[in-house]
Amino acid sequence: MKKKLMALALVSAMVLGLTACGGGASSSAPAGDAGTGEAAAPAATASTDGDIRLVNGKIEVDAALKAAAAAYKEETGVSVAIESMGGGVNIQDTLKGYYQADNMPDIFVCGSDADFGNWTGLLADLSNEPWAADTDAGYKDADGKIIGFPYTTEAIGLAYNADILEKAGIDPASITGPESMKAAFETLDAKKDELGLTAVIGWCCEAKDLYWSTGSHSFANYLDAGLDRDDTTYSDMLADGGKIDAERFQHYAEMVALFNQYSDPALLTSGTYDQQILGFASGKYAFVTQGSWIGATMTSDDKAEYEAAGNFKVGMIPYAFEEGIDTILTNSPSWWAVFESDNTQKAKDFLTWLAGDAGQKFLVEDAGFISPFKSCAYVADDPFAQTITDYTAAGKTSSWHWLKNKASLDQNVLGQLYLDYALGSIPDAATFTQVVSDQVANYYAQ
Repeated sequence: MKKKLMALALVSAMVLGLTACGGGASSSAPAGDAGTGEAAAPAATASTDGDIRLVNGKIEVDAALKAAAAAYKEETGVSVAIESMGGGVNIQDTLKGYYQADNMPDIFVCGSDADFGNWTGLLADLSNEPWAADTDAGYKDADGKIIGFPYTTEAIGLAYNADILEKAGIDPASITGPESMKAAFETLDAKKDELGLTAVIGWCCEAKDLYWSTGSHSFANYLDAGLDRDDTTYSDMLADGGKIDAERFQHYAEMVALFNQYSDPALLTSGTYDQQILGFASGKYAFVTQGSWIGATMTSDDKAEYEAAGNFKVGMIPYAFEEGIDTILTNSPSWWAVFESDNTQKAKDFLTWLAGDAGQKFLVEDAGFISPFKSCAYVADDPFAQTITDYTAAGKTSSWHWLKNKASLDQNVLGQLYLDYALGSIPDAATFTQVVSDQVANYYAQ
């Protein structure tokens, strides 16, 4: 009878959570008594299709993960069932259904603070696993415990066409601050015709569809560029009533002004993401303000144009709006968590194997992931893989604390302000700093 009451309480909590959050991934946790914070978790059952089961959120790598699982079984005798979800499936809601049915996977994907929050108290501590010291990208809970295994890396940096910079006589390593960045932009602008450039940089401030690019990914550099991965100074200020550090932000705003000045006018205020990436892949821009994810587009949708431009080598430099900023921003777009059960050790062992040489070979060469592990000997077949690997190995990365920004800050506030700055209705860096400070504070006060 007690077990039935617990199950009913769990169902009620889930229904209420889904109602409150519109059925999204951030609905309430499958917990027991909210007053105690203790989980009313039934014991997890063993997977029916394997000794352990992994729910993967990237369906495009299903075959690669199954191949890795097959190799793991051959080596250890432990079978791993891979269950891949995609095509619009709400993974967190599906997992909650599994939980209710006493059918939780041993390892499953989480992509945000809200996702991890759904499982508070139910996940294994991975802090002391052998791979934990080999990466800076593990997901940490509020107590600093690692509860998410990072399996791939994405990066935000100022991407460049290495061939064009070489032809212009510019060493990307020499761009270490605002003065050297400005000098490089001026040199490229003076040689545009010679280099076949449309513009120095592909920077787009269109606010309807690309607010996330300016208001999250670019703004992220104000929050984190040049900082240690666990340094949350400016993210903490933002969380404390939407406060902005005026001095640091104005330096950042001066860099944005440089981007506005040297971007393609046809792209700057009304362009699209596809136009931005195509322009870079075609060799028309020396720099582009997008992350490493564009490599997949360059080698697929824009393959013909990229080949016509010579399949040029790419790289990234930091958004060095202050002298000495020497990090790019890297993070896992999602992580694998381990559900506490009788299978916890088996699940941990599989993740340890994936972080090792044999597992990394599958994840990097077969799945095409960019490894978050410093000791990894493999480099993915992606234009940006080598530069991310180099920054990671050198310990020159900062984190993505923009993920903790107030919901829709980019869409509701920042995206329009970047557009206004690009249009000139916000005339200078000092005014941009003041307007952003005022409007962000107002948004956090709501």
